[in-house]
Amino acid sequence: MARQLRRSKSNRMIAGVCGGLGEYFEIDPVLIRLLLVVATLMGGSGIILYLLAWVLIPEET
Repeated sequence: MARQLRRSKSNRMIAGVCGGLGEYFEIDPVLIRLLLVVATLMGGSGIILYLLAWVLIPEET
C-alpha cells in the first residue's frame, strides 16, 4: 500500500499536522514543530502554513 499523508490521531498536540508530517517523512515531529515555531517567529508564515495544512491534509481513519 502506498504511503499517504494524513494528520495523526495518536501523535498530536493541536490538530495532528506535525505528527502526520513526521510519520510521512519518517522524522521526529518535534523537528517539524520547531521549524514551524521558527517560521512563525521570523514573520508569521508558520501559522499560515499550519492552518493551510490543517485544512488540506485529511485526518487518518
